[in-house]
Amino acid sequence: MEQLRLIRHSFPEQPELSTEISRTILRRVAAGELPPTIRIHRPGNQVAFGRQDLASPGYETAAEAARAAGFAAVERLAGGRAAVFHQGTIAIARAYGDPQPPNRTYARFEEMAELIAEALRGLGVDALVGEVPGEYCPGAFSVNARGRTKLAGIGQRMIRGGAHMGGVVVASAGTEVARVLVPVYRALDLDWDPATSGSVADELGRDVDVGELEEALIAELAERYELVDAELDEETVGLAEQALEEARATR
Repeated sequence: MEQLRLIRHSFPEQPELSTEISRTILRRVAAGELPPTIRIHRPGNQVAFGRQDLASPGYETAAEAARAAGFAAVERLAGGRAAVFHQGTIAIARAYGDPQPPNRTYARFEEMAELIAEALRGLGVDALVGEVPGEYCPGAFSVNARGRTKLAGIGQRMIRGGAHMGGVVVASAGTEVARVLVPVYRALDLDWDPATSGSVADELGRDVDVGELEEALIAELAERYELVDAELDEETVGLAEQALEEARATR
């Protein structure tokens, strides 16, 4: 069974640093300095904007709308459009080493989507893989409930020597996602249907703690990989902090 390093360290109060740590892990895995790694962590309130969003003439208004709602505006590492992370969600960041990353583009999407769907089915959700018409950050590998509400989204980023798969799964407060994204998507001139925003708690009709969802995802991973619990090393954190400082200096 293939080994996979598992990191659970979260930075809910430092969303930009959290993203930079995932970026640094990707670079180091791609360079062969670290083994394949997955982070499963608990984010703070943030709207993660994609590159298309940053290029939109409405981006500054969208970012201000996010901040007005109490959410940080950050640039996402993976592709896609604006997505919400909050304290009722679980974030996933997986770094693959791959000498020819484009060859497995769809295989990685399929693997991540099915992993999330299986974990949700284990909790009792009628989870399916596929785009819900009108969903935010639309994608063929979104994970939905009953084909009606989006519960998870995933995106991918490839670099030389490796690839990153990022995802967010909504345990609770699906209406919070809609509340924040309505003004953000309006500013970006993107159409979507807020009714497609859901949560695991909505589907199960009970409170769902993010810890329960986190453990379900890890249990599903353990069915597929030999998980090796690990902590963030000082070098990775230091490189991420340095990169973040340099990026801020150029803004």
